[in-house]
Amino acid sequence: MIEFIEKNTGTILIAVIFIFLLWNIFLELRLKKEKERTTNFFRGKKAESLESIISELFKNQKRTEEKIHKALNRIKELDKSALHSIQKIGVVRFNPFSEIGSNQSFAITLLDQKDDGIVISSLHSKEGTRVYTKPIKNGESEYSLSKEEEESIKQALK
Repeated sequence: MIEFIEKNTGTILIAVIFIFLLWNIFLELRLKKEKERTTNFFRGKKAESLESIISELFKNQKRTEEKIHKALNRIKELDKSALHSIQKIGVVRFNPFSEIGSNQSFAITLLDQKDDGIVISSLHSKEGTRVYTKPIKNGESEYSLSKEEEESIKQALK
């Protein structure tokens, strides 16, 4: 190995110099590119104007953070109120008196996110229409329900 190095010292030296030359060219190109970027960034700007620009950016960031914080608080408020808004609906139309009329009677269930709400039933006949309301708690009523009211509740819970 030592003999090879002694015999080819000149060739090895030229190869090393060539590698360093290529490396130097590569570094010069990268340096030129960085100088261009820096020159473009600072073109026409003084240290005072850069300081004011950075200061304005921080102010804008602070205002943006405040707006985001307000928006997140508003979202939390809306989430709380949404718990009590009508989110689930079930409707069943039916004919309680098969010998007359059509499906003009109905049972409608209105529930919130916690499955609390009401079921409203309307029974239509020749003599008039009667409307009934029953409270629903956790998807169930403490009052007896017709099969149409039960079906309406099942639809709303789906």
